[in-house]
Amino acid sequence: MTTFLLRRIALIVPTLFFVSLLIFGLQQLLPGDPAIALAGEDRDPAVIAFLRQKYHLDDPLPMRYALWVEGVARGDLGESIRIKRPVFDLITEKLPVTGELALMALLIALAIGLPAGIIAAVNNGTVMDYGVSMAALWGLSIPNFWLGILLILLFSVELGLLPASGFVSPTESLKQNLLTMVMPAFVLGNAIAAGMMRHMRSAMLQVLSTDFVRTARAKGLPEIWVILRHALRNALIPVVTLSALDFGALLSGAVLTEQVFTIPGFGKLIVDAVFNRDYAVVQGVVLFTAFAYIMLNLIADIAYVVLNPRLR
Repeated sequence: MTTFLLRRIALIVPTLFFVSLLIFGLQQLLPGDPAIALAGEDRDPAVIAFLRQKYHLDDPLPMRYALWVEGVARGDLGESIRIKRPVFDLITEKLPVTGELALMALLIALAIGLPAGIIAAVNNGTVMDYGVSMAALWGLSIPNFWLGILLILLFSVELGLLPASGFVSPTESLKQNLLTMVMPAFVLGNAIAAGMMRHMRSAMLQVLSTDFVRTARAKGLPEIWVILRHALRNALIPVVTLSALDFGALLSGAVLTEQVFTIPGFGKLIVDAVFNRDYAVVQGVVLFTAFAYIMLNLIADIAYVVLNPRLR
């Protein structure tokens, strides 16, 4: 176990180094000049020259990359060119919003995907199994932004039950916070639930065909007890580890949903930064997201080893 942990931790630094190179290199492909964008409509050459010198925009790319990495090593992700705030402060401000959205979406995915997968596996080869599988295919196929617009038209415009957009902090009003987050959380959780159902069904089918399940049935245990007590506990092992990876995907993949519902999270932050050529924000947010995903991947691997004694 210790050797496994050390081996995985040792891969974090080179992985982050490669990610940082990729982020910095792709960032340079964005069209436009941030100095010209900041100079305003007048575009005074003196102002543009000052901005280019202040933000090292005229320095060679290797030097700019070295300066950025040096700052990251000190915990300094840079400063937003547009709003003159440290990138780290922006991340800590937006992280709770996207984190809450991702957590709610994951809970919705588990609430839908796990029962659906169990029902499909228990009724393998029946109409119920095919119906649940078709519903999962629908969840995987429908685009998030299209589903979000449909939900806004139905529940906000037509029925007037839920707010169409915006965000209210839970410290201000927990009820209003839940009302504003339930639709975007369902949009994200819907696609995750489909994948969760397919994994749960596959794991349950594999466990239901094992010897210990046949032995439990031969002892005369009720079928519901065999499914929930014996089969489900073992089938949940891959699903638990998958949930950690799904949470990381939700943190980094909520861009379109946050734009549709105007939620001030990571997604909106990075989209605004790209449009305004705010290099420091884009680099900082993407690097932080990559680091979070790597750590969640590590947690998923550890959880799989802990939950599965055969791997130990």
